[in-house]
Amino acid sequence: MRFLAPAAVWFAATIPVIVVFYLLKRRRVVLRVPSTVLWQRYLAETQASAPFQKLRRNALLLLQILLLLFAVFALVRPYVEGQQVPSSLRIMILDVSASMQSTDVVPSRFEAARGEVLRWVDGLKPGQRMVVLQSGSRTETRQSATSDKLALRRAIESCAVTDGPSRMGDALKMAESLVRDVPDAEIHLFSDGSVGGLDEFENRNLPLVYHRFGERANNVAITSLEVRANPENPLQRAVFASIANLSASPVSTLVELSFEGEPLDARPVQLPAHESGSVVFVVSQSRDGVFTLRHDAPDDLAVDNRASVFSELPAPVKVLLVTRGNRFLEKAIRAAGEVRLTVVPAVPEGSATWDFVVLDDVMPARWPEGNVLAIRSAATNWFQSTTVLRSPPIVDWKGTHPLLRFVNLDNVVVSEAIGVKAPAWGTVIADSPQGPLIIAGENGRQRVVWIGFDVLSSTWPLRVSFPMFIANAVSWLNPATVRAAQLNIRAGDPFRLELPQDAGAVAVRPPGSGWQSVTVGSSAREAVFGATDRQGVYGLKWRTNETAFVVRALDPIESDTAPRAEIKVGRYGAAAATTLRRGNLGLWRWGAAVALGLLMLEGWVYHRRTA
Repeated sequence: MRFLAPAAVWFAATIPVIVVFYLLKRRRVVLRVPSTVLWQRYLAETQASAPFQKLRRNALLLLQILLLLFAVFALVRPYVEGQQVPSSLRIMILDVSASMQSTDVVPSRFEAARGEVLRWVDGLKPGQRMVVLQSGSRTETRQSATSDKLALRRAIESCAVTDGPSRMGDALKMAESLVRDVPDAEIHLFSDGSVGGLDEFENRNLPLVYHRFGERANNVAITSLEVRANPENPLQRAVFASIANLSASPVSTLVELSFEGEPLDARPVQLPAHESGSVVFVVSQSRDGVFTLRHDAPDDLAVDNRASVFSELPAPVKVLLVTRGNRFLEKAIRAAGEVRLTVVPAVPEGSATWDFVVLDDVMPARWPEGNVLAIRSAATNWFQSTTVLRSPPIVDWKGTHPLLRFVNLDNVVVSEAIGVKAPAWGTVIADSPQGPLIIAGENGRQRVVWIGFDVLSSTWPLRVSFPMFIANAVSWLNPATVRAAQLNIRAGDPFRLELPQDAGAVAVRPPGSGWQSVTVGSSAREAVFGATDRQGVYGLKWRTNETAFVVRALDPIESDTAPRAEIKVGRYGAAAATTLRRGNLGLWRWGAAVALGLLMLEGWVYHRRTA
């Protein structure tokens, strides 16, 4: 048994006071009466003439002392350690994603969660085992099943919060595999509920206990940052940013833009509660470098208060159009920005000099090695078999795909198309009941957009969506866009660099660290660097080349720091936040109850005695 307020035992020093009250001679009023026969009992109580009388057995004295002892017992707040639910195996999942850096819980949500996991380790009973998993942009096993408390503590203390998102589905899949054959196993998730990757997870009655951390949502976040050529002046760059106020109060902040550490511009922004706003900067760029955006609004999460993007100098897109004649397609390509278009009837030798090739209903003798927009044309290894589709209606399309941004395919009529089965490397972005009509994906190192019908045998060129689609395709197939995606990655994603054959040694310098060598095999065509858990600008060099790439912590789910009352697991399952902790059983209420009972008994004895 332990005590929460042991200093209250000093109240027991009042017991002698009760005893003194029984020893002291009570002052009596002297009364003259004609006869003492009727006052014998009164005379018996006034026999003592000394200041103190002899302490005699007295039921009221004992009851009052017991009453005081139990009152002191209640004041010292006694408790015994609570008994945990018996379980032979516990899987402890610690969320280390960016939102766990929030400081609404001192010192942070992550530190509070880690401290709670350590307390669970302290309460581990003989015969019980524990597994420690760290869940961020990837799931790591910090400690396999063991009863060794020292090893478990070392594993938990080695966990570190990251700037990346949480892919909790991977962690739950791993935990599910560990508890599958253990009937009494438990899975404990220590998180704030800002997790992703659970939409397609199938909840098979997992024994999941969700421990929530966090008290409020007070965050102003940069949720997107892009750099594009200025449509009005190709020599300038347009920097687009979105800022979200995810708190319950309006916010006024100053947004500052800099390039390679040099301030360029600043804008005041007013954001109502739970609203987002956009900011556009138009600036000049003289060399390749990094744009950095930041705001100065005070909030609980600092990681999304700034964001960076690596921007290369804009260059015209060199496009080769192979066609027998399609004025609609030619005009749409020329209208897609800074484009240098070459129109030929057949694929010439050395097509690698163009950024990408458009094949308009032609079958080349030699397929281009670079990126391709193929219209009613396909390489022999793309599809296993083909059929003919008559008047296939477009019933669905993926508006979230970059190729279909601002594109609406309503009222587009197709007379005939090639029927294929979508390959493993491709994603169907426009579909009909008979089969896919538009497929996009990466086949090895080659980006491919495949349209299964001749656009001239459809009404699409007469719709405004056609030039918009072509503009999106020019941007998506442009190798500069691919390089930009490689040089601007999300925190936790591996950085991949395509290497020439004689690249030699490759080194990376994370923010605030020294250069680190990247192991590259002699026959490898790319270097892979996986330690990208922190946002910032990373240095990169190989041979005599030196450049940079940016790791960004832009994630709307992580920026929304409101603690979730429950976590959606799959389409129909949910895990509600629990207040279950390794608790203690307080006994002070029993002491107070006994003291109250003794008080009532003392009153009854006193009235019975004097009746």
